[in-house]
Amino acid sequence: MKIFKLIICLILLTTTAIKAQKKKSTKPNIILIYADDMGRGMLSNYGQKYFTTPNIDRLADQGMRFNHVYGCNFCAPARASLISGMHDAHLQPWSFTQGGVYMKPANEINVAELSKKIDKVSIPAGENEVFLATVAKNEGYVTAEFGKLEWGFATSPERIKSHDWDYHFGYYDHRRCHGFYPPFLFENGNLIEIPGNTHVDCGVTFSRESPENYKKRWDMTGKEKYSEYVFMEKALKFIDENNPKITNKPFFMYYSSQLPHGPVSVPEVDAELKNNPDLTEIEKEFGTMVKILDNSVGKLYNHLDKLGLLENTIIIFTGDNGHEVPTLQTGRTEDGKRMLNGGKFDNVKTKFYSDINGDVFDGNNGMAGLKRASWEGGVRVPLYWFWKGKIAAGTESNQLVANYDILNTLSELIGGKNYHEKDSKSYSKTLLGSKSDERDYTVFSSKTGPGIVTKEGWKLRYENKKKVFQLYYLPKDYREENVLNEKYPNKVKELKAILLKECDGDLDNGGYPTFSFAVPSTKEKKH
Repeated sequence: MKIFKLIICLILLTTTAIKAQKKKSTKPNIILIYADDMGRGMLSNYGQKYFTTPNIDRLADQGMRFNHVYGCNFCAPARASLISGMHDAHLQPWSFTQGGVYMKPANEINVAELSKKIDKVSIPAGENEVFLATVAKNEGYVTAEFGKLEWGFATSPERIKSHDWDYHFGYYDHRRCHGFYPPFLFENGNLIEIPGNTHVDCGVTFSRESPENYKKRWDMTGKEKYSEYVFMEKALKFIDENNPKITNKPFFMYYSSQLPHGPVSVPEVDAELKNNPDLTEIEKEFGTMVKILDNSVGKLYNHLDKLGLLENTIIIFTGDNGHEVPTLQTGRTEDGKRMLNGGKFDNVKTKFYSDINGDVFDGNNGMAGLKRASWEGGVRVPLYWFWKGKIAAGTESNQLVANYDILNTLSELIGGKNYHEKDSKSYSKTLLGSKSDERDYTVFSSKTGPGIVTKEGWKLRYENKKKVFQLYYLPKDYREENVLNEKYPNKVKELKAILLKECDGDLDNGGYPTFSFAVPSTKEKKH
């Protein structure tokens, strides 16, 4: 009888353990790949004709592509918006610490001292504040981020930890991200030297082409390990060490690449571009930066497949802001401020277009403007969601979404709550084949002032220096060429009121942010 009871108990315990194990392993892993300055026109599934991006295209072919997606105007507010679930036109809720504080030799870096300076002037995370990683941790995930870390131009281990990352590896300083051969990076607060990389500025180059700048780019002295390859090595190792088949715990990885942010720098030119007679050398190298990122997407996808994790992993690919042109060449391509004839855009009557300003790649996909501007080319980004067997392959959505919507979308997908205090609005039902409630509008800041776009396609932008509002109707005006203020004055009035409310009563909140932490001067450094 005792033996019989013991057998029954063992069976019950075993059954309970199996059920618990199954329960633990059902939640999908998540990988969010975040590109830097990736205009959607740089991708072959949006028509790029000079090279292909097969691995990113595969996410679209096997998942869902969103066509009406907004990021922010540049890197720091975009990252803050993404992980906080809030838009970036509010009264500044984040501390934009100025970059460059880590621009020293490794033996002169005192992480504890710099962290105290940064944390002293930075707005701390609010009590019980929820971030993107929090959403995952609340549902039992281990969280990690790689690459261009966090939202300030200089951050600290304490700030990163306060945003609920269990593991982090990469740069603490966005200014150092302008080079691709870092002599050191940080892993969970510890400085990790990268052997073979000797440049204090991480081997930064120049965006304007010249014989001298070409020579500097290709002087590989002290440039042994390319940062993207270092990030990928660590990311794959993290997947191996946190394989849910072994740990019974899903993971959430935020892979924040530097690519294809300029200045242009690559270890070698991709074979697909190398012999193209229609491209200059710096253009071939810039295209290669996109190809390297595409290869990174492929490495993650293939590694998941090899481990048998692809079936239950969500892969998201998006970017922080619109296109930038890091291939400045006299008579060939100029940046978003200058015309080819030397004149300047006024961002009211004149603005950047690829076809009139020499951007051979048409990286903003035919839209007006570049990074930092409120034109569509400055704030529209690519977005793809892949989840094998759950998100229908080859589907597209024209629903209006913003990257700060990812927070509540992920939470709903993995069984979490809806964080109503956030600006984030879930579109998980759209991903799974039904229809989510659409947001009525989205707003964003820019260097020239804030903008608002409605789900119907009305757009109002505010140019803060000239105090000008401009109304457009995007479904019939993709290039933003026809100002409709006089024809629809009531629509201007309506959207102006909403925009002012979203900017917390001051439209200047939707402009360029202020910085709360100045880089110590040379004199201060000596002390």
